This record gives sequence, structure tokens and C-alpha cells, in this order.
Amino acid sequence: MTYRTVMVSLAVDQDNTRLLAVAAEVAKHFAADVIGVAAADDSPPLYYASGAQAEKLEALSSDALQSKVDALQHEFRSALQGHGAALHWRAAQDIPARYVAIQARAADLVITGGGGTISDPCTVPDPADLVMQLGRPLLVVPAQSGRIDFGHVLIAWKDNPEARRAVTAALPLLKRATQVKVVGIVEDDISRAQAQAGVADVVAWLGRHEVAATGLVPDEAGNVALQLDRLATASEAGVIVAGAYGHSRFREWILGGVTQYLVTQTGRCALLSH
Repeated sequence: MTYRTVMVSLAVDQDNTRLLAVAAEVAKHFAADVIGVAAADDSPPLYYASGAQAEKLEALSSDALQSKVDALQHEFRSALQGHGAALHWRAAQDIPARYVAIQARAADLVITGGGGTISDPCTVPDPADLVMQLGRPLLVVPAQSGRIDFGHVLIAWKDNPEARRAVTAALPLLKRATQVKVVGIVEDDISRAQAQAGVADVVAWLGRHEVAATGLVPDEAGNVALQLDRLATASEAGVIVAGAYGHSRFREWILGGVTQYLVTQTGRCALLSH
């Protein structure tokens, strides 16, 4: 198992430099094809115009948007040239998260920028939306992260289908790591013995897939996001692997606290799967 095709989701009107640097590094590591994707829906409010004037305003908006997308394609090709196998480009005038979720069928892994700042959903794909819709693993890259550290990976283990899918999806990355730590944190719905048994099974499973990992169940219970941040910092983890949890309400994704932390934190990359 490897990542044969990587998709990188670029944001209109937002800096993509570090995102592209990480995408280039991932493509190089896995000799993968890279698909650049960009979408925006930037129609102007037309309540004050009608007829020919409204049509002219809409055309101007579309032209401006197309210019921005063309510039993104140039930026993508310049940053990824010489990395990976082949480069491809897809773009449309559409809601970014919706468009990327559809295009993700062509990829093994999708890479996007972090959601640490307030952004316009019509120009920037929200990772909280993406992770719940993709059906593919999502690598979230915070703006402050200039590169991905493949050497040190922390797995935030919780015994549910999302975490199992995340660990399986992360196998290509885990096989290249020099240090993998599986962390299970005791919560109200799980005892220490259950957490330890789960972590031990995951460590053993990884070993059968040629991934040398260690396990840890901290003495402290609860405060999962805070503990993950401390442990990732202590182990110098460049990536946290975790399941993404949430549910839909009136077409808006309501995420759990840990998942929300992982898509908004700025210290390291997060590889998530729902």
C-alpha cells in the first residue's frame, strides 16, 4: 500500500506556500502523481442591480475569479515541478469543499491547509467540512508548518471505526517513520485496562505490517486534546494520526472537541480519516 496519487487543495485569496511545500515533499517521498485542485464561488451581490448591469457585474466577477485560479495553477506547477511523477490540474467555479470532495475520488490522499483562522467558505475549503465528506484520508497542514516531519508520528488511538480507518490509511507514512508512538487516553467510557489492551493490539498489528511502534497510556485521564498536544510536543511528532468524529446538523458539520483541535491547531500536521 502506498500513495500513488496525492491531491492538494489550494485556497483562493490565501497563502499556499507552506501547503505546497508539504505537498512537494509528500509527492517526492512516494513518487506520486499530484492533482492540484482549486475552486471558488465568488458571485457578487446583485440585489442593487438588474438587467444588463447585473450581467456585467457577474461577468467581471467571473473574470477576476478565473484570473486568480490561473495564478494558482501557475503557482502549483512551479512549486511541484520535479517532485513526484506527474502533475494534473482541476478547477471550477463552485463551493470549494463540495468540489474537492467530489474530485477526491481520484486520489489516495488529500492535502489541505489548516483551519486556524476565520475564512470564507466560498474561497477556502474548510478542513472540518472536507474530512467528513471525502471518503479519503486528509492531511491538514497548518500555515506555520513549513515541512512535514515523517520521522516522528503520534497515533491518537481510540477504539472506534474512525481511528481504525485512520491508522490503516496512514500505513504508507508510518512505514517511513523512525519513531511511531500509539497513545490511548483514558476517558469516561473506557477503563485503563481497556485502553492498554487496545494500544497493545494496535502496536502488535503495526508490527505485523513492518512498523515498529511503542505504546503509551498516560496516568492522567481526560483532557484529551491537551494531553495529545503535550505528548506530541514531548515526542517531537511532526504528524498526529487520528480518527475524525462528528455528525451533520442542517448540512453543517459539528465536530467533537479533539477533532476540532486537530483541524485548528498550528503546531504540526494531522492525518485524519472519518
